[in-house]
Amino acid sequence: MSDMGKHNLVGPLLNVGVVGCGNINPVYLENIQQNFSNIINLLACSDLSTERAVETANKFGIPKVLQFEELVQDPDIDLVLNLANPSAHAYINLSALESGKHVYSEKPLAIEFKDGQKIIDTANSNNLMVGCAPDTVLSDGIQTCKRIIEAGIIGKPVSAIACFGSHGVERWHPNPEFYYKNGGGPMFDIGPYYLSTLVNLIGPVKRVTGSHMSAFPQRIGKNTKIDVEVSTHAVGILDFESGAIGNITTSFDMWGPTKDLREHTKKYIDIYGTEGTIILPDPVHLGGQINLLTRGTDNEMEWNEIVLEREQVPEVRGIGLIEMAWSIRQNRNCRVNGDVANHVLEIMHAIHTSSDTGRHIDLETTCLKPATVPQGLPWGTFDQ
Repeated sequence: MSDMGKHNLVGPLLNVGVVGCGNINPVYLENIQQNFSNIINLLACSDLSTERAVETANKFGIPKVLQFEELVQDPDIDLVLNLANPSAHAYINLSALESGKHVYSEKPLAIEFKDGQKIIDTANSNNLMVGCAPDTVLSDGIQTCKRIIEAGIIGKPVSAIACFGSHGVERWHPNPEFYYKNGGGPMFDIGPYYLSTLVNLIGPVKRVTGSHMSAFPQRIGKNTKIDVEVSTHAVGILDFESGAIGNITTSFDMWGPTKDLREHTKKYIDIYGTEGTIILPDPVHLGGQINLLTRGTDNEMEWNEIVLEREQVPEVRGIGLIEMAWSIRQNRNCRVNGDVANHVLEIMHAIHTSSDTGRHIDLETTCLKPATVPQGLPWGTFDQ
């Protein structure tokens, strides 16, 4: 990211314009209003449905309801929070950056990799910052795992296995269609959580090999039939720049062996090092626990559960926007930054391209491994 000294905030708070008032919107806005009104001011909102935008404005006390073109041109808005459907991410992100606004986007950064790269290039050219979900990498659980790995407790990471397997979203989601259209599918919907976590803990990837397929041409939702237009089962092999090798499976075609509130789902990340193993908590919904395998007092390998410093916050959506707001104040790059998101976007495309072409894919992008949040800070703060 370029130097941001040329971009000054309009007022004492970071004024945010929200684009997209759908299902994910309340999770973000409730967290922001309840916990972070000292840094974020929700100034305006916009949605394709004016009625839905008005409802959101009334619920959260947002003073302006604007058309999208009005929102990105509003001189009082510093940052656009993009919560629209993935198909609109690239257009919204680029329009905001070209209008001089910072951008924080829901994942993925864009559907097409060329658009993701254009977003990064536009931000750099305009001395602006791009942040992108998932921000679950900032949770206490993932950051604790990051500190354990960086302390060398499991030695040098050698391998990683990541898996999310379910039988689709149509059994519970009120609007499941877009999950099976261009930009959807398990890799582009769920993959960013797992890949962002692996990049944060192990570092960037240099080469990808993959396979993908779809088991069912049609999905049956509540009172609807959905024609499947994307792959619903994708597997990738990841060669990390560090020398570690990982694999990732994301699937809407699997009946998992474990049960949650929505459906049978299999989800985990294991990282294997030269001196031990760490099993991470769920990077999507933040459930589960940290288990660590290391040598004990008798030089025998022993499993131990790692107790976090505090009870894990169950829902952190929006914490990445807060970290980004403080980063803008401090003129440093945010941890959930566009370079990581664009690298993850390329990895996801490379898995599919590798399968389609029958070859390894050497990646064009790389990124820095984001800085670890120091231990012992109050929740919602990120630096000493």
